[in-house]
Amino acid sequence: MHTLLTSEIFILTLVTGIYLAALWLYRKTKLSILHPLLVSIPVLALFLRVFDIPFETFEAGSRMINFLLGPTVVALGYLLYEQRDHLKANGISIIISVFIGSIIGIVSVILIARWFGADHELIASLEPKSVTTPIAMSIAERTGGIPAIAAVVVIVVGIFGGIVGPFILDHLGIKSRIARGLALGSAAHGLGTARAMELGAIEGAISGLAIGLMGIITAILVPIIEMIFF
Repeated sequence: MHTLLTSEIFILTLVTGIYLAALWLYRKTKLSILHPLLVSIPVLALFLRVFDIPFETFEAGSRMINFLLGPTVVALGYLLYEQRDHLKANGISIIISVFIGSIIGIVSVILIARWFGADHELIASLEPKSVTTPIAMSIAERTGGIPAIAAVVVIVVGIFGGIVGPFILDHLGIKSRIARGLALGSAAHGLGTARAMELGAIEGAISGLAIGLMGIITAILVPIIEMIFF
């Protein structure tokens, strides 16, 4: 029985099944608090706990899903191609906005974390909070952080941004579809982009572009800002 529970096919089926069930619940209720990831993660954690399945075994069994993170981001390039006219017309402002957003995001994390007394290892794990999981883990490892913590922080930030982001943008009176897409993609990476796609094609495409730009810019800026602060 335990061999079955730890097999790759079973784990992949389990993860996919729980997520699809959570997605159905979210679409049925329309409640932000029941976001598929918010529901799936604790359910999976409870299952692993009850059936005494080591996290290492679960991670190995779900490696295919982890691998697909990269191609999924690349697939967003098709959306960018469809909205190429908007990108050409706003290219400079998009790059400048993401660049400034990246600086503010990194510096604010460092200052707030230091104010709370966090050590460098934790700060380095928090710095890449606004980029996709694979990039964040790589940046954290390179700067002396803990990749696992970086991954968790990225997920939390993404869920929070995807849920709260549109609400904040609405109440700030930000109507520009490009600005909304940039905000969600820059601050909440893939999960923010998933939410942006629900808002519209332009928002989704610009958000997808913001993910790539934020990843590149953050990877370049983090070591430089680290040298300044540490």
